[in-house]
Amino acid sequence: MQNPIADDTKERSGPAGGNPVPSGPLERRATRRATIRHGAREVQVGGGAPVMVQSMTNTDTADAIGTAIQVKDLARAGSEVVRITVNTPEAAAAVPAIREQLDRMGVDVPLVGDFHYNGHTLLKDYPECAAALSKYRINPGNVGQGAKRDSQFAQMIEAACRHDKPVRIGVNWGSLDQSLLARIMDENARRAEPWSAQAVMYEALVTSAIENARRAEELGLAGDRIILSCKVSGVQDLIAVYRELARRCDYPLHLGLTEAGMGSKGIVASTAALSVLLQEGIGDTIRISLTPEPGGDRTKEVVVAQEILQTMGLRKFAPMVIACPGCGRTTSTVFQELADRIQAYLREQMPVWKKEYPGVEGMNVAVMGCIVNGPGESKHANIGISLPGTGEAPAAPVFVDGKKTVTLRGERIAEEFQAIVLDYVRTRYARPL
Repeated sequence: MQNPIADDTKERSGPAGGNPVPSGPLERRATRRATIRHGAREVQVGGGAPVMVQSMTNTDTADAIGTAIQVKDLARAGSEVVRITVNTPEAAAAVPAIREQLDRMGVDVPLVGDFHYNGHTLLKDYPECAAALSKYRINPGNVGQGAKRDSQFAQMIEAACRHDKPVRIGVNWGSLDQSLLARIMDENARRAEPWSAQAVMYEALVTSAIENARRAEELGLAGDRIILSCKVSGVQDLIAVYRELARRCDYPLHLGLTEAGMGSKGIVASTAALSVLLQEGIGDTIRISLTPEPGGDRTKEVVVAQEILQTMGLRKFAPMVIACPGCGRTTSTVFQELADRIQAYLREQMPVWKKEYPGVEGMNVAVMGCIVNGPGESKHANIGISLPGTGEAPAAPVFVDGKKTVTLRGERIAEEFQAIVLDYVRTRYARPL
């Protein structure tokens, strides 16, 4: 008897008459579309819009100048929406001043207010704050307890309706609504085969998000003004929860680990979790919750978010630098220094280049360390340079759109290559007259 699996494999593996190998993510999940506005600036979330990048400040919001400067830095790095903490009367009072300062600097990025515990009071007592924000973030588990919870949640939704603001209902497994969790646990206890504690937690997260969204609609908030999130810290937990949340509702979803961690751990964890979901068409806005090094650059979380989306082919933000990892053929650090220098140069120029040279964010630059893969990779890039490896002739061929154009030598290879890159951008991506 023939093996059907073997036969099937043989049938599918033939080069002729079969289907081409598919590529790319699954079709995006169909959702409602929410709009986050400030003045003429509109940021679309869901409904087929590109996955949006969000970030958050870590300044004391009561420090209006310091917060405005950090918001500006995050926006310049590419954050399309910036969330700020609104936790005290002083912070709420500072929000209009922050908005005004940003407007004076020509920074039109929408601001999201992050509310916990006393949001209902702050939105009522500081209407100028409620008006200056472009979106409110509400954590149902931190709104209040018992009867107060329902009333205080209603007050926040009513404020959103009054000021015509969208809302993110953000459930967090570190601050779940305890009454809802108790209800889910009671339901589980009545099952013939009770679920695991982990499964109960997942159910509580998803149920909390959807029930509160429906409650917000009952209170008068339009369904296309609601974004949902269920934040957890574990990679597999996040994937499981969002798959279920995506299955049960059509609200736009905000993705992100609630505490990703520091350095490489935070980057790897965020990439591992979000990439799986994004590949499955799940997720409409993302934030990478990196813990910065002491005195570290807050904008790193924006760069990581952009690079996740760009390396997956979902969006284009800045020219990509392709560089080899180095090996025994490349004991010189010249190619490493050049790759770092070029990458920094491209990012610095992007705020200006995006306005002057449309499409430049899709450019690829290759900086290779030796002759093994150097010329080949350089030919595949828009611009590429193959630097001499250890023991090779001190010559660096440059390829432009697959063709060798010049060979650089001497002490000024970096400066000369940077000039070639700039000339290519000006020539290739110049606006038509």
